[in-house]
Amino acid sequence: MNDARPDPDALLRAATREAKGRLKVFLGAAPGVGKTYEMLSDGAARRDAGVDVVVGVVETHGRRETEAKVDGFEIMPRKPIAYQGHTLAEMDIDAILARRPQLVLVDELAHTNAPGSRHDKRYQDVEELLAAGIDVYSTLNIQHLESLNDLVASFTKVRVRETLPDRVIENAEIEIVDIPPDELIERLREGKVYVPDEASRALGHFFSKSNLSALRELALRRAAQAVDAQMLDYVRANAVGGTFAVNDRLVVAISEQAGATELVRAAKRLADALRAPWTAVHVETPRDAAFTPAESARLAEAMRLASQLGAQIETVPAESALAGLRQFAGEARATQLIVGKSRRSRWFELRHGSIVDRLVRDAPGLAVHVLPLTEAGTARTVRLPRLGEGWGSWHGYAVSLGLGAAITVLGRMIFAQGSITNIGLLFLLPVMLAATRYGLRTGIVTSLACSLAYNFFFIPPLNTFTIQDPQNIITVLVLLGVAIVGSQLAARVRAQALLAQASAAQNRSLAGFARRLTGIGSTDELAQVLCGEIGQRLHGNTVLLMPETAGLAVRASAPPGGRLAMLDDAAARWAFDNNKPAGQGSDTLTASEWLFYPIGTTGRVLAVFGLSRPDAGAPVRADQLPFLLSLLDQAGLALERIALAEEMADLAHVRERDRLRHALLSSVSHDLRTPLTTILGSLAEIRAMSPEQEDQLAETRAEAERLHRFVANLLDMVRIEAGALHRKIEPVDLAEAVASALHDLGTALHGHPVNVAIAADLPFVLVDPQLFHHCLINLIENAAKYGDPGTGITLRAHGDRQGLTLFVEDEGPGIPEGQAQRIFETFARIEGSDRKGGTGLGLAIVKGFAEAMGLGVSASDRADGRGASFAIRFPPGQLKELPPE
Repeated sequence: MNDARPDPDALLRAATREAKGRLKVFLGAAPGVGKTYEMLSDGAARRDAGVDVVVGVVETHGRRETEAKVDGFEIMPRKPIAYQGHTLAEMDIDAILARRPQLVLVDELAHTNAPGSRHDKRYQDVEELLAAGIDVYSTLNIQHLESLNDLVASFTKVRVRETLPDRVIENAEIEIVDIPPDELIERLREGKVYVPDEASRALGHFFSKSNLSALRELALRRAAQAVDAQMLDYVRANAVGGTFAVNDRLVVAISEQAGATELVRAAKRLADALRAPWTAVHVETPRDAAFTPAESARLAEAMRLASQLGAQIETVPAESALAGLRQFAGEARATQLIVGKSRRSRWFELRHGSIVDRLVRDAPGLAVHVLPLTEAGTARTVRLPRLGEGWGSWHGYAVSLGLGAAITVLGRMIFAQGSITNIGLLFLLPVMLAATRYGLRTGIVTSLACSLAYNFFFIPPLNTFTIQDPQNIITVLVLLGVAIVGSQLAARVRAQALLAQASAAQNRSLAGFARRLTGIGSTDELAQVLCGEIGQRLHGNTVLLMPETAGLAVRASAPPGGRLAMLDDAAARWAFDNNKPAGQGSDTLTASEWLFYPIGTTGRVLAVFGLSRPDAGAPVRADQLPFLLSLLDQAGLALERIALAEEMADLAHVRERDRLRHALLSSVSHDLRTPLTTILGSLAEIRAMSPEQEDQLAETRAEAERLHRFVANLLDMVRIEAGALHRKIEPVDLAEAVASALHDLGTALHGHPVNVAIAADLPFVLVDPQLFHHCLINLIENAAKYGDPGTGITLRAHGDRQGLTLFVEDEGPGIPEGQAQRIFETFARIEGSDRKGGTGLGLAIVKGFAEAMGLGVSASDRADGRGASFAIRFPPGQLKELPPE
C-alpha cells in the first residue's frame, strides 16, 4: 500500500508554499483566551533570536498585560483613512512592504478594513504580505471561519458578520490557544476581557459555558483537520507509506450486489459516529460488462444513495476488485474500509479465494469492517452468454481461425522442405493475436484449434489425430498449456489496456470540456455545449433549463427542439427548488422519464440539467455517475462565472448611468440657479403701472419661485445620492416649522384652504431645521398640486407611546393600489394614475431627507377615501420635552 513515487500535485503545492512567506495562526475558541498575548510572546522570542520582527497591527483592547507585551517591538504607523467625516486607522501595507521585515505581527485576521482601503478584508492584506515572502503571525477566533458560520449561529444565536474563507488557514501553521471555559468566564467577571458593562452582557449571551465548550471543541477539531491535511500533503509529496491518521478516513466498497445499500447506510452511521469524511468507491473491472440490467440498477442505486448521504463517490478502473481497493485505499490514506461478504460455496473460495481475507492479510494498519450481505445479495441469475457477448464475436473467431489456417499452410510449406521440430511455435502467433484482440475465450478456442491442427498435419502418423510417439503427446500438451496461459496473460493485458483507455478517454473528455468552458462567455453557448457533450458521451437525450420570469424554461437540448411533459416539468421544478436530484432513478417523482440534477455552487441553484435514455432502462449507470457529476460541477462553476460577469457588466452600466445623471443634474441645476436668482431679484424690484400688470407680475413671480424650487430639488437630489448631506440636529417646534413652510408657499396654496391641527403642547422634534423645512414644503406643495382647485389641505399631528406622527392630507385622487412605496422613488411617475404634473423628485427628496434625520415616511389613502395621506414618523428618540419656563 506504499506509493512508489511522489504525488505531482502535492509536490507542486509544496513548491508553491516554499516561494511564499509562512503564516502562523493563533487559533482560539473565543475572545479573551490569550491569542494576542501568545502571538506577542512568540514574536518576542523570534526577535530575541535575531529575527527582524515588526508589529503591523495589534489590538490590545485596553488589557494591561497585552500592552506591556507590545513594548520593545518596532510598531509600523497605521494609515489614516477618511470615511464619513471620521478618520480611521488601518494597517499600512505599503509601509510594511517597503520596510520588508522577516516577520510581521498582524492581529485579528478576520477584520474588515475601512472603506477606501486597498483590500476589503485584513486577510487579503496578509496574503499580499505572504506573496512578497514576508512571514506573518496572526490571530483568529474559530467562529470567524466561513464554513462554521451557520453552525456557530445555530447554538450561540449570534451571527458573526466578519468571516474569512477556510482556504486562508489551510496551509498555515496553527497553534491552539486554549483555556477552560470556567477560567475564561472568571476572566470576564474580573474585567480582563471587556469593560464591566460589556462583560455582563457577554456572560448572559455569547459567553455561556455550553457555548464556550462547543466553540472549544470546534477549534480543536478544525486544528486537527488542518494538521491532517498538511500531513497528507507531506507524505504524498515525499512518497511516504502508511496511513498517518490524525483523523479517520472511511472508504466503503460498493458492488452490484443487493446488500450494497446496507453497506452505504452502515458507512454513514460509522462516519457520523467518528465525525470522519467518507468515500464510496466502485472498482470497475472487466466483469462489469457482464452485469445484468438488474445488477447495474442496484449499483446505480447504491452510488446515488451514497451521494445523497454526503459521501464522495469514486469509480476506479482496475484488473480486479482486490487490486482496485488496495490502490484506492492507499492513495486516499484510508484508515477504515467497509466491505460486504456474500455467502459463497467452498468450491468458489478454493478456486478464487476470499477478497476479505486477502485484504486483511495484505493491508496491515487498515481496519477492515466486514458486513454480511443479505441472501438477496447472493442470488444471481446464471445465464450463458450469447455469442457476441462474453464468448466473443463471430468476426474474432473468423479472423483468429483464418490466421491459424494460414499458419498451417505456411507450416506445410516449410515442413515440405524437411522435418522441423520447432514448427509448433508458429501456432502461438494466432493464439496471442486472438487473446489480445478478441479476448480470453477466443484465445482458448484458437489454442485448441491450433493444437489439433498441429497434431493432424505435423505429428506422425500425419493426417490423423493419433499420436504414435509418447514424446509428441507431451509436445502437444505443452503447446496447449502455453497457448492457454499465453492467452490468459494477453487477455489480462488487453483488459487493463481497455480500462486505462477508458479512464484516459474520460479524463481527456473532462479536460477538453473544461478547456472549452474557459472560452465561453454566454449562457446560451454554455447550454448548447453542455447538452451536446453529455448527450454524446452518455448516448442520451439532454436538456438544460434555466429560470425565467414565467418559471423554468428550456435553454438548450440535444437533440434540438426537446420539450418536457407536465410530469417532467414538475420534476425539474422540484430539483430546482430543493437543490436535489429528481425524476427517474432518484427518490422523487420517479415516474418521470428524465433524471434531473441541479447545477450551481455554494448552495445557489443556477440551472437544472436533464438526462433521458429510453432505450437504456436507466438514465445513468453507476460507473458513469462520477463523470456526469464532474461535468455538471464544471458547468456550475462556468455558469456562476458568466452570471458574475453579467452582473459586473450591469453594475458598470448602472454606475456609468448614475454618474452621467449626477453630472447632468449638478450641471443643469447650477447653470439654472444663477439666472433664476437674478430673475427673482429683478421681479421683486419691478413696480406695476396698472392692476393688469400687477396680476401679470404676481403670476410671473409665482412661476419663477416654482422653477426655483424645482432647481433646488435637483440640487438636493444630487446631495442625497452623493451622500453629501450635512445634518445639524436641534430642537424644532413642529407648529412653527409648519407655519414657516406655509408662509413660503403662500402663492402656491392659492385656492386651497389649509387646516392646521397641531396641539401647542406637543414635544419639540429633534431634526435639522433646513432639511425638515424642505420636507414640509415638498409635501404641502405635492398636496396642493394633486388636489383639485378649492379642495382643502389638512396638517395634523398625533402623539402616542411609539412617538409622534405628522400627517399631510390632500383631497385628490389618492394613490393607486400597490404604489405606496414606489411613489417615493426618484423620477417615479405612476402609470394609470390621475395624479398629475411634477418631476418625480419632490417625494424622493422627502424620503431621502427624512431617512438622513432618522425619521420614517410613508404614504397611503385617507381613511375616508377622499385623497392621499403622507406621514412623517418621529420615533421617541427624536422627541424632546423642554423644561417649563
